[in-house]
Amino acid sequence: MMWGCITYDGPGYVCRIYDGTMKKEDYVHILDTTLMDTLNYYNYDPKSIYFQQDNDPKHTSKVAKAWFEENNFDSKSIYSWPVQSPDINPIEHIWHHLKLKLSTYETKAKGVHELWDRIEEQWATFTKDDYRKYIDSMPARIRAVIQAKGGYTDY
Repeated sequence: MMWGCITYDGPGYVCRIYDGTMKKEDYVHILDTTLMDTLNYYNYDPKSIYFQQDNDPKHTSKVAKAWFEENNFDSKSIYSWPVQSPDINPIEHIWHHLKLKLSTYETKAKGVHELWDRIEEQWATFTKDDYRKYIDSMPARIRAVIQAKGGYTDY
């Protein structure tokens, strides 16, 4: 399992979840390290970004909400989307393409460490244009979901 983020200017950092589960405390630690490292790398101010996450309980927990507040995120710019809603979550398309890239290796990874090396290698191959394509499509995606009354769309 892994956590990652994307930005309009390129890839965010990714974080390996070692035991395959993430508790709310783990999530806050990832926000404090991986997310903040990404924001610092791109010189983003937490007050000026849109942060999208699903409604997973650890994402909406009191401790996570407190972390966002303590780190100067604008609460109006933290968007919680329905769980399993790839139509309106641009990173879902990046995950899909990452899986496709990983499937092109001639042999299966010989363990978790080799798999993680491959993930990091392939994550770095995405371009700014890859991210922008999905982020720029958000208004059209949202319109399509509304027109479909929450049902299937072409996205």
